[in-house]
Amino acid sequence: MALLAGLPFVGSSSLGFLLYRNQELLQHPTLLQAVLYFVVIGVAMAFSLLHTTLAVLITGFYFGWAGFPGMLIAYTLAALTGYQVASSLDHGKMLAFLQRFPKAAAVMREMKTDSWKLVFLLRISPVTPFALMTFILAVMGVDRRRFLLASIVGMLPRSLFFYWLGTKAQDIMLLLRDPGTGNAGKVLVAVLVTVSLFGLYYLFNRAMQRALRQGTKIE
Repeated sequence: MALLAGLPFVGSSSLGFLLYRNQELLQHPTLLQAVLYFVVIGVAMAFSLLHTTLAVLITGFYFGWAGFPGMLIAYTLAALTGYQVASSLDHGKMLAFLQRFPKAAAVMREMKTDSWKLVFLLRISPVTPFALMTFILAVMGVDRRRFLLASIVGMLPRSLFFYWLGTKAQDIMLLLRDPGTGNAGKVLVAVLVTVSLFGLYYLFNRAMQRALRQGTKIE
């Protein structure tokens, strides 16, 4: 988990250096190069090699709004790949381990009943690590279709905003160094983080109360 949380900083720094040395790299790409680009960033996001916000900024800068559908496909590819890899590695081990702790397992089960809201709230925040959250949600056993749909919907607000910033930028290095979100952008990010935190607290608190009520009934 620590690896998944820390790798995006390494990958993003490496990509920034690459673009600094080759600023013409992604200008005027062919169709094949564009497809390859979206596949590469999708895999990179899936394996925590690239921060999702950076991927959105760069794509907006080089591809404009014509590249936004490709960005959504790359994001879906990243979410699905990460989910499948995590599920294959875990094989239900985490849920089996939690059975040793009945209260924790009960809370986890209750959280899964609100899985759509849970995924949405985790994705809407710009500060939650994408690959790490994918790993956690996969080992929790969240339904794949709900996971994918809620992931895409949750990412849209911040993705649209940062993509727009990318399309308005004049220099890629200035954009990476300072996206220039302005006061409105800072307010939007603060609102999204606040909604995510309070929403997650509400879901966890409600799941814990339901789990306690179920425990009382069983007793």
